[in-house]
Amino acid sequence: MKPGSGIRLLAMIIGIGLACPAAAQFWARDPNALPSPTSFSNDLELGDLKQAQAWLDAGLPPDFMGSRIGSGLMIGAWEGNIDMMRLFISRGADINRVNSNGETALILAAWRGHLDAVKWLIERGARINMPNRQWSPLHYAVFAGQQEVANHLMAEGANINALSPNGSSVLMMAIYEGREDLARQLIEKGADRTYRNDWGDGALEWSMRYNQLGVARLLTEPEEFNAVVSQPKETWGTPTRSMRMSKELEELMEMREKLVARGASTAAIDRRIASERVRVMRSELDRPGTPARATALEISASRKSPQQQSARMVQDDGGKTGNGKGRDKAGKEKK
Repeated sequence: MKPGSGIRLLAMIIGIGLACPAAAQFWARDPNALPSPTSFSNDLELGDLKQAQAWLDAGLPPDFMGSRIGSGLMIGAWEGNIDMMRLFISRGADINRVNSNGETALILAAWRGHLDAVKWLIERGARINMPNRQWSPLHYAVFAGQQEVANHLMAEGANINALSPNGSSVLMMAIYEGREDLARQLIEKGADRTYRNDWGDGALEWSMRYNQLGVARLLTEPEEFNAVVSQPKETWGTPTRSMRMSKELEELMEMREKLVARGASTAAIDRRIASERVRVMRSELDRPGTPARATALEISASRKSPQQQSARMVQDDGGKTGNGKGRDKAGKEKK
């Protein structure tokens, strides 16, 4: 080494550290020191298996929760990193632990469409069905349009009539996101069409609200469908989508556009966008129920003249009507 070159190299390293605080922290960090939730998430989402093992060897609890997705097992499932999942399971991680959103590793793998990770988790005892009115792996797979994962979950015994915290069924989630093929499949498998969530909405309401006429036809008899489609569009309410923007999601989308313009990789930011999109969807669908004004269709027919039928729309306004008589969800007067 030439005289003075060592000093110049040291000055260069110090300069990098001053210009980039993250770099300075990297050089100063003890690899065996236990992580913060943020550093844990950052390193494991990048797939740093060696660092994960060092932390575990140093005494990190196997179910330590990061700042975003959750535990190491959950991050491995989100990324489809089976080696990461295997490491944390071998150290005692709870395969059915839930994060702050009530999501398990299997739910996260299903959402991302990582079929191999889904199979790996199920083979090791991951719970396919959640307690009543909790988000299930099948909810997430159907919502995200992960056909192969949804098929595997159903083949393994997933409850096709599972309800979310606000009472939305798996079939309703398929309709909500425009997954018509999955909706058809669920109907063919016998999914219950009659569930209504806490807002008073059901599969028929959502199929009409989101212009899923093919699904609406499957949900109804011919005469009922004809009566349904004759109703004004506003009867069914204003459509919303899970991509309603949060401020963070808007910023992430803008950042992604800039990366695309520069020809840079969008893999990392796409993961953040997907995670934020789930959060937005959950906040939308988990909001408390509002006083229902659900639309119900009442079909009347005479046994003597079955061809002579009538249909009318009935609003369920929480048991109160203009004449003081309540109506049930079928639109019939309560005694």
